[in-house]
Amino acid sequence: MQEPMFLKPVFQEKIWGGSRLKSVFGFDIPNDKIGEDWAISAHPHGVSIVENGEFKGYKLDDLWQEHKELFGHPTEPVFPLLIKILDAEDDLSVQVHPDDTYGMKHEGELGKTECWYIIDAEPGAEIIYGHHAKTREELAEMIRDERWDDLLKKVPVKKGDFFYVPSGTIHAIGKGIMILETQQSSDTTYRVYDYDRKDANGNARKLHIQQSIDVTTVPATAPQVQMKEIRKGNSSIVTYLETEFFNVYEWDIKGITAFKKQAPYTLATVIDGAGELVINEKSYPLTKGTSFILPNDIEEWTIQGDLSIIASEPGK
Repeated sequence: MQEPMFLKPVFQEKIWGGSRLKSVFGFDIPNDKIGEDWAISAHPHGVSIVENGEFKGYKLDDLWQEHKELFGHPTEPVFPLLIKILDAEDDLSVQVHPDDTYGMKHEGELGKTECWYIIDAEPGAEIIYGHHAKTREELAEMIRDERWDDLLKKVPVKKGDFFYVPSGTIHAIGKGIMILETQQSSDTTYRVYDYDRKDANGNARKLHIQQSIDVTTVPATAPQVQMKEIRKGNSSIVTYLETEFFNVYEWDIKGITAFKKQAPYTLATVIDGAGELVINEKSYPLTKGTSFILPNDIEEWTIQGDLSIIASEPGK
């Protein structure tokens, strides 16, 4: 095949969503409460569809099952990654995700380790990233007493920041932040606190207090991100993470940059600028918000233009 697979975005309405997926990325969103673009997804709650080439019209989950050669003949039963762009017009709930063992046992799906690249953040924007409880008993007591100021750790953020959020990390994306999220393919979220908000019908969203206590890492750990940068002319390739779940990179392209395959397949989303992807002398336009997969038979490619891309691969 030797061609990229471009994917149609899947939009998710959220109580905390807004309209910046339209104003910033130019997406044709259905309303002004869209919180998430599932840019590359084979999860049943929002499956990507291929928009071009030999497999145009195919759903990504079907491709994973029926054309494993595209992905290097993987052994995993489901496509392991999910790429999102999130627009937090309001604070997200304070939440935590399980690991694979707990997720499979209790929810029938993978756990959820994730990471965030901050695309944009309003002045003063913050995330919740970790907690101050020293024991699980103290965690349970602080949650049940709603001592949120004592429990939750707040961290200021700015455009270009990067955070690794392993399963078991209490976290929340704050108001005014847009992120590119790379995560395991899971939609299991345990809400710890939701600011006593009500949905459109006046109902409070469900909390998952016991599950949250069960899966939270105590005491909290602050994972270290060891970034590595390689310069290629005026371009830079930053490695943010290399984990068992995913490897994540930023390709900041200024001019023409050549790449060689490092993994069975590569996922990529343009977060800023524009340019072209060139494979075997065939050119494909890249614009802000474009997401694509480079399948296993693509050994080399070139990207040219002035653009930034967050790319990822399956973990090693």
